[in-house]
Amino acid sequence: MSAALGNLETQLFAFAQLRKSETVRAGELTQALGITPTQEKELFSRLARRNLIARVRRGLYLVPQRLPPGGKWSPSEFLALATLMKDRNAQYQICGPNAFYRYRWNEQVPNRVYAYNNQISGERKIGPVALTLIKVDSGRLGETDVFQTPDGTEAIYSSRTRSLVDAVYDWSRFGSLPQAYEWIRVELAGDEKSAPRIVRSTLRYGNVGTIRRLGKLLEIEGVEESLLCKLERQISRSTALIPWIPTFPKRGSVDRRWGVLFNEQA
Repeated sequence: MSAALGNLETQLFAFAQLRKSETVRAGELTQALGITPTQEKELFSRLARRNLIARVRRGLYLVPQRLPPGGKWSPSEFLALATLMKDRNAQYQICGPNAFYRYRWNEQVPNRVYAYNNQISGERKIGPVALTLIKVDSGRLGETDVFQTPDGTEAIYSSRTRSLVDAVYDWSRFGSLPQAYEWIRVELAGDEKSAPRIVRSTLRYGNVGTIRRLGKLLEIEGVEESLLCKLERQISRSTALIPWIPTFPKRGSVDRRWGVLFNEQA
Protein backbone atom coordinates (compact mmCIF):
# COMPACT_ATOMS: atom_id res chain seq x y z
CA MET A 1 0.00 0.00 0.00
CA SER A 2 2.78 2.45 0.95
CA ALA A 3 4.42 2.16 -2.48
CA ALA A 4 1.23 3.20 -4.26
CA LEU A 5 0.14 5.90 -1.83
CA GLY A 6 1.57 9.16 -0.57
CA ASN A 7 2.24 9.91 3.07
CA LEU A 8 -1.19 11.40 3.85
CA GLU A 9 -3.03 8.63 2.04
CA THR A 10 -1.09 5.99 3.97
CA GLN A 11 -1.84 7.77 7.25
CA LEU A 12 -5.57 7.87 6.47
CA PHE A 13 -5.73 4.11 5.96
CA ALA A 14 -3.61 3.51 9.05
CA PHE A 15 -6.00 5.72 11.04
CA ALA A 16 -9.03 3.74 9.85
CA GLN A 17 -7.32 0.41 10.51
CA LEU A 18 -6.24 1.46 14.00
CA ARG A 19 -9.83 2.34 14.87
CA LYS A 20 -11.15 -0.77 13.07
CA SER A 21 -13.69 1.50 11.43
CA GLU A 22 -15.18 1.21 7.97
CA THR A 23 -16.04 4.92 7.86
CA VAL A 24 -14.17 8.19 8.24
CA ARG A 25 -15.92 11.52 8.70
CA ALA A 26 -14.89 15.03 7.77
CA GLY A 27 -13.08 16.64 10.68
CA GLU A 28 -11.63 13.46 12.09
CA LEU A 29 -8.36 13.74 10.18
CA THR A 30 -7.51 17.37 10.92
CA GLN A 31 -6.42 16.57 14.45
CA ALA A 32 -5.34 12.97 13.90
CA LEU A 33 -3.06 13.79 10.95
CA GLY A 34 -2.36 17.43 11.76
CA ILE A 35 -3.77 18.76 8.50
CA THR A 36 -6.09 21.65 7.60
CA PRO A 37 -9.77 21.18 6.63
CA THR A 38 -8.82 22.06 3.05
CA GLN A 39 -6.12 19.40 2.97
CA GLU A 40 -8.54 16.88 4.43
CA LYS A 41 -11.15 17.68 1.80
CA GLU A 42 -8.60 17.36 -1.00
CA LEU A 43 -7.39 14.05 0.45
CA PHE A 44 -10.89 12.61 0.49
CA SER A 45 -11.56 13.82 -3.06
CA ARG A 46 -8.29 12.44 -4.36
CA LEU A 47 -8.85 8.97 -2.91
CA ALA A 48 -12.49 8.87 -4.04
CA ARG A 49 -11.45 9.72 -7.62
CA ARG A 50 -8.95 6.87 -7.52
CA ASN A 51 -11.63 4.44 -6.28
CA LEU A 52 -9.76 3.82 -3.05
CA ILE A 53 -12.56 5.07 -0.80
CA ALA A 54 -16.28 5.62 -1.48
CA ARG A 55 -18.27 8.76 -0.69
CA VAL A 56 -21.50 7.95 1.14
CA ARG A 57 -22.50 11.60 1.40
CA ARG A 58 -20.67 14.87 1.84
CA GLY A 59 -18.32 14.40 4.77
CA LEU A 60 -18.78 10.62 5.17
CA TYR A 61 -16.62 8.04 3.43
CA LEU A 62 -16.33 4.26 3.39
CA VAL A 63 -12.75 3.09 3.77
CA PRO A 64 -11.47 -0.47 3.19
CA GLN A 65 -9.55 -2.13 5.97
CA ARG A 66 -7.24 -3.54 3.32
CA LEU A 67 -6.83 -2.56 -0.30
CA PRO A 68 -7.31 -5.44 -2.76
CA PRO A 69 -4.72 -6.38 -5.39
CA GLY A 70 -4.69 -3.79 -8.13
CA GLY A 71 -5.21 -0.94 -5.70
CA LYS A 72 -8.89 -0.25 -6.48
CA TRP A 73 -11.78 -0.91 -4.15
CA SER A 74 -15.52 -0.62 -4.04
CA PRO A 75 -17.90 -1.45 -1.19
CA SER A 76 -20.42 -4.23 -1.53
CA GLU A 77 -23.93 -3.09 -2.33
CA PHE A 78 -25.03 -4.31 1.11
CA LEU A 79 -22.33 -2.37 2.96
CA ALA A 80 -23.01 0.79 0.93
CA LEU A 81 -26.75 0.67 1.64
CA ALA A 82 -26.40 -0.28 5.31
CA THR A 83 -23.91 2.54 5.92
CA LEU A 84 -26.16 5.17 4.37
CA MET A 85 -29.21 3.91 6.26
CA LYS A 86 -27.32 3.83 9.57
CA ASP A 87 -26.11 7.39 9.00
CA ARG A 88 -29.72 8.53 8.52
CA ASN A 89 -31.03 6.37 11.37
CA ALA A 90 -33.37 4.76 8.86
CA GLN A 91 -35.16 1.44 8.79
CA TYR A 92 -34.99 -0.25 5.41
CA GLN A 93 -35.44 -3.45 3.46
CA ILE A 94 -34.17 -4.47 0.05
CA CYS A 95 -37.11 -5.04 -2.28
CA GLY A 96 -38.32 -5.27 -5.84
CA PRO A 97 -35.98 -6.65 -8.53
CA ASN A 98 -33.30 -7.53 -5.97
CA ALA A 99 -35.76 -9.64 -3.97
CA PHE A 100 -37.17 -11.20 -7.15
CA TYR A 101 -33.65 -12.27 -8.08
CA ARG A 102 -32.86 -13.41 -4.53
CA TYR A 103 -35.88 -15.73 -4.50
CA ARG A 104 -35.08 -16.97 -8.04
CA TRP A 105 -38.22 -15.75 -9.73
CA ASN A 106 -36.20 -13.65 -12.12
CA GLU A 107 -32.79 -14.59 -13.53
CA GLN A 108 -31.83 -11.05 -14.51
CA VAL A 109 -29.24 -9.56 -12.13
CA PRO A 110 -30.37 -6.03 -11.14
CA ASN A 111 -27.89 -3.25 -11.91
CA ARG A 112 -28.98 -1.24 -8.87
CA VAL A 113 -30.29 -1.84 -5.37
CA TYR A 114 -33.94 -1.05 -4.61
CA ALA A 115 -34.82 -0.41 -0.97
CA TYR A 116 -37.91 0.69 0.90
CA ASN A 117 -36.97 2.95 3.80
CA ASN A 118 -38.50 5.57 6.06
CA GLN A 119 -36.08 8.44 5.50
CA ILE A 120 -34.77 8.95 1.96
CA SER A 121 -36.31 9.08 -1.50
CA GLY A 122 -34.49 9.18 -4.81
CA GLU A 123 -31.37 7.97 -6.55
CA ARG A 124 -27.99 7.72 -4.81
CA LYS A 125 -24.59 6.44 -5.81
CA ILE A 126 -21.91 5.22 -3.39
CA GLY A 127 -18.79 4.43 -5.37
CA PRO A 128 -20.08 2.25 -8.21
CA VAL A 129 -23.13 1.11 -6.24
CA ALA A 130 -26.37 2.61 -7.61
CA LEU A 131 -29.30 2.84 -5.19
CA THR A 132 -32.99 3.51 -5.76
CA LEU A 133 -34.42 4.55 -2.40
CA ILE A 134 -38.18 4.44 -1.95
CA LYS A 135 -39.43 6.37 1.07
CA VAL A 136 -42.48 4.82 2.74
CA ASP A 137 -44.25 5.22 6.06
CA SER A 138 -42.72 3.17 8.85
CA GLY A 139 -45.93 1.11 8.93
CA ARG A 140 -45.18 -0.21 5.44
CA LEU A 141 -41.88 -1.67 6.59
CA GLY A 142 -41.84 -5.20 7.91
CA GLU A 143 -41.90 -8.89 7.02
CA THR A 144 -38.18 -9.19 6.40
CA ASP A 145 -35.55 -11.91 6.08
CA VAL A 146 -32.02 -11.12 7.21
CA PHE A 147 -29.01 -12.72 5.55
CA GLN A 148 -25.38 -12.50 6.61
CA THR A 149 -23.02 -11.59 3.78
CA PRO A 150 -19.46 -12.94 3.53
CA ASP A 151 -18.05 -9.61 4.76
CA GLY A 152 -20.27 -9.73 7.85
CA THR A 153 -22.82 -7.14 6.71
CA GLU A 154 -26.50 -7.81 7.36
CA ALA A 155 -28.59 -7.86 4.19
CA ILE A 156 -32.19 -7.08 5.07
CA TYR A 157 -34.63 -8.24 2.39
CA SER A 158 -38.37 -8.16 2.15
CA SER A 159 -39.56 -11.68 2.91
CA ARG A 160 -40.58 -14.07 0.18
CA THR A 161 -44.30 -13.54 0.81
CA ARG A 162 -43.97 -9.78 1.19
CA SER A 163 -42.05 -9.60 -2.08
CA LEU A 164 -44.86 -11.41 -3.91
CA VAL A 165 -47.38 -8.91 -2.57
CA ASP A 166 -45.12 -5.99 -3.48
CA ALA A 167 -44.77 -7.35 -7.00
CA VAL A 168 -48.50 -6.69 -7.39
CA TYR A 169 -48.70 -3.57 -5.20
CA ASP A 170 -45.72 -1.80 -6.81
CA TRP A 171 -46.09 -3.28 -10.30
CA SER A 172 -45.57 0.07 -12.08
CA ARG A 173 -42.26 0.74 -10.34
CA PHE A 174 -40.92 -2.80 -10.66
CA GLY A 175 -42.48 -3.77 -14.01
CA SER A 176 -43.64 -7.00 -12.37
CA LEU A 177 -47.08 -7.66 -13.84
CA PRO A 178 -48.18 -10.03 -15.26
CA GLN A 179 -45.10 -12.13 -14.33
CA ALA A 180 -45.93 -11.85 -10.61
CA TYR A 181 -49.17 -13.79 -11.11
CA GLU A 182 -47.18 -16.80 -12.29
CA TRP A 183 -44.74 -16.50 -9.38
CA ILE A 184 -47.68 -16.58 -6.99
CA ARG A 185 -49.29 -19.53 -8.78
CA VAL A 186 -46.08 -21.51 -8.40
CA GLU A 187 -45.83 -20.53 -4.75
CA LEU A 188 -49.40 -21.66 -4.07
CA ALA A 189 -48.81 -24.96 -5.84
CA GLY A 190 -45.59 -25.66 -3.95
CA ASP A 191 -46.61 -24.71 -0.41
CA GLU A 192 -50.09 -25.24 1.01
CA LYS A 193 -49.35 -22.71 3.77
CA SER A 194 -48.57 -19.92 1.34
CA ALA A 195 -52.17 -18.80 0.75
CA PRO A 196 -52.84 -17.68 4.36
CA ARG A 197 -49.48 -15.90 4.42
CA ILE A 198 -50.24 -14.07 1.19
CA VAL A 199 -53.65 -13.00 2.49
CA ARG A 200 -52.17 -11.71 5.76
CA SER A 201 -49.44 -9.80 3.96
CA THR A 202 -51.92 -8.36 1.44
CA LEU A 203 -54.19 -7.08 4.19
CA ARG A 204 -51.29 -5.44 6.00
CA TYR A 205 -49.23 -4.04 3.14
CA GLY A 206 -51.51 -3.92 0.13
CA ASN A 207 -53.96 -1.32 -1.13
CA VAL A 208 -57.39 -1.71 -2.72
CA GLY A 209 -55.92 -2.50 -6.13
CA THR A 210 -53.65 -5.15 -4.64
CA ILE A 211 -56.53 -6.73 -2.73
CA ARG A 212 -58.72 -6.85 -5.83
CA ARG A 213 -56.08 -8.37 -8.09
CA LEU A 214 -54.87 -10.91 -5.54
CA GLY A 215 -58.43 -11.76 -4.54
CA LYS A 216 -59.19 -12.59 -8.15
CA LEU A 217 -55.98 -14.61 -8.54
CA LEU A 218 -56.49 -16.60 -5.35
CA GLU A 219 -60.09 -17.34 -6.36
CA ILE A 220 -58.89 -18.63 -9.75
CA GLU A 221 -56.35 -20.83 -7.98
CA GLY A 222 -59.03 -22.39 -5.77
CA VAL A 223 -58.01 -20.90 -2.43
CA GLU A 224 -60.55 -21.61 0.30
CA GLU A 225 -63.50 -19.24 0.56
CA SER A 226 -62.79 -18.17 4.14
CA LEU A 227 -59.52 -16.60 3.04
CA LEU A 228 -61.16 -14.91 0.06
CA CYS A 229 -63.80 -13.42 2.36
CA LYS A 230 -61.09 -11.81 4.51
CA LEU A 231 -59.94 -9.92 1.44
CA GLU A 232 -63.43 -9.18 0.16
CA ARG A 233 -64.44 -7.51 3.43
CA GLN A 234 -61.76 -4.87 2.87
CA ILE A 235 -63.14 -3.60 -0.44
CA SER A 236 -66.37 -1.85 -1.21
CA ARG A 237 -68.64 -2.52 -4.16
CA SER A 238 -67.82 -0.14 -6.99
CA THR A 239 -68.67 0.27 -10.65
CA ALA A 240 -65.12 1.45 -11.27
CA LEU A 241 -62.98 -1.38 -12.58
CA ILE A 242 -59.22 -1.94 -12.47
CA PRO A 243 -57.47 -3.91 -15.22
CA TRP A 244 -56.10 -7.32 -14.35
CA ILE A 245 -52.97 -6.49 -16.36
CA PRO A 246 -52.51 -2.71 -16.32
CA THR A 247 -50.26 -2.58 -19.38
CA PHE A 248 -52.64 -4.54 -21.64
CA PRO A 249 -55.53 -3.02 -23.65
CA LYS A 250 -58.53 -2.53 -21.41
CA ARG A 251 -60.78 -5.09 -23.09
CA GLY A 252 -62.10 -8.28 -21.58
CA SER A 253 -64.63 -9.82 -19.24
CA VAL A 254 -65.74 -8.15 -16.01
CA ASP A 255 -65.44 -9.74 -12.57
CA ARG A 256 -67.94 -7.90 -10.38
CA ARG A 257 -66.93 -9.60 -7.13
CA TRP A 258 -63.43 -8.11 -7.28
CA GLY A 259 -64.07 -5.15 -9.54
CA VAL A 260 -61.50 -6.39 -12.05
CA LEU A 261 -61.53 -6.09 -15.82
CA PHE A 262 -60.08 -9.46 -16.75
CA ASN A 263 -58.02 -8.54 -19.80
CA GLU A 264 -55.49 -11.37 -19.70
CA GLN A 265 -56.25 -12.53 -23.24
CA ALA A 266 -56.52 -9.05 -24.71
